[in-house]
Amino acid sequence: MKVSAAIVAATAATAAAFAPAAPAAVSKSALFGAGNTDPVDPTMNGIDDNLGYPAFDPTAGDSPAVARNNHGGVWVKQRARPRRNRKSAGVRAMVRENIVTPANFIYPLFIHDEDHNTDIVSMPGCQRHSAASMLKEVGEALDLGVKAFVLFPKVDDALKTNLACEAYNPEGIVHRSIRMIKEKYPEAIVCTDVALDPYSDQGHDGVVEDGVILNDITVNQLCKQAVSQARAGADIVAPSDMQDGRVKAIRDALDSEGFTNVSILSYTAKYASAYYGPFRDALDSHPGFGDKKTYQQDPANGREALIEAALDAEEGADMLMVKPGMPYLDIIRRLKDASDLPIAAYHVSGEYAMLKAAVERGWLDEKDVVLETLTCFKRAGADIILTYYAKQAAQWMKEDGLY
Repeated sequence: MKVSAAIVAATAATAAAFAPAAPAAVSKSALFGAGNTDPVDPTMNGIDDNLGYPAFDPTAGDSPAVARNNHGGVWVKQRARPRRNRKSAGVRAMVRENIVTPANFIYPLFIHDEDHNTDIVSMPGCQRHSAASMLKEVGEALDLGVKAFVLFPKVDDALKTNLACEAYNPEGIVHRSIRMIKEKYPEAIVCTDVALDPYSDQGHDGVVEDGVILNDITVNQLCKQAVSQARAGADIVAPSDMQDGRVKAIRDALDSEGFTNVSILSYTAKYASAYYGPFRDALDSHPGFGDKKTYQQDPANGREALIEAALDAEEGADMLMVKPGMPYLDIIRRLKDASDLPIAAYHVSGEYAMLKAAVERGWLDEKDVVLETLTCFKRAGADIILTYYAKQAAQWMKEDGLY
């Protein structure tokens, strides 16, 4: 027992020796109180006198880190102070370099041949719209300042073939939808996707033979698709297929049929990205085999985008797109610096889904992070932004009096 008592006593003594000293009883200034809003003495004289421990004085010594002005106040001798241009909301607005408005948006809409809407589970807040719902959504977005829309169809499996002939059926879902929108809202800008994957039983953007996507055969079909969409009333066709030479062929096809005013928004730098999964859920257009790496760009490549941009511009593209958006801001900037054409960025489904997931868990403020994200696209060089948040962002902007 004596030994045990000795061990306990020794342990207690050791603990006491290494324990922090009790703070001295000091009377601190009210400046240190929680929630204090008292004015701060600009001289900072005596502010640390009652701390109970020594503090470094930046104004003391032969080489002070901080000087004193004519009134004895502490002074950092710096003439250029960038914070002066941030000092109020009014000044910040006056010098703001990049401003996003709803007019910059293209609103992607998923459509299907049903009389009801279907939620897209991997894209919370997005639906496959019926015809009536599509028109309602377009009308509400127009009221908020969103002028442009791009249509993506969920096509019945029975209509899908390798040659994707349904893509240029004048009574197909996209063609009927174009006519409906232009009839009710002639001021709306209707964009269309030019690619075969929604109509392909192979789930690829082109015609397949022995596991290979046939470039020139595919371009032949894309020309039919683009002309048929123009006939239905499309204002802009957007080839997303990434086949070589398709922009020139589509431009020539449109012009030869008299559609010289129909614009081409080319998916110039469309990467073989892992961010497209929710979109493919929405269209039920996952590749039937393999992947799309033989025609979409390698995510590791940047200079390659400049090759594609130069070709698309030479072939007659009116606008150039980068897809995905946020992970490829550097590509947006490269294209902006290299081309005089307008640059579009696609804020894709995977990016949208990630934000939604974080918001649902309370990790991010949805409004703040979305508006910041859209501003990032503009700052990087995007003139046009395709985003599933178009309508919601326009609503937030209106509520904030931003336009």
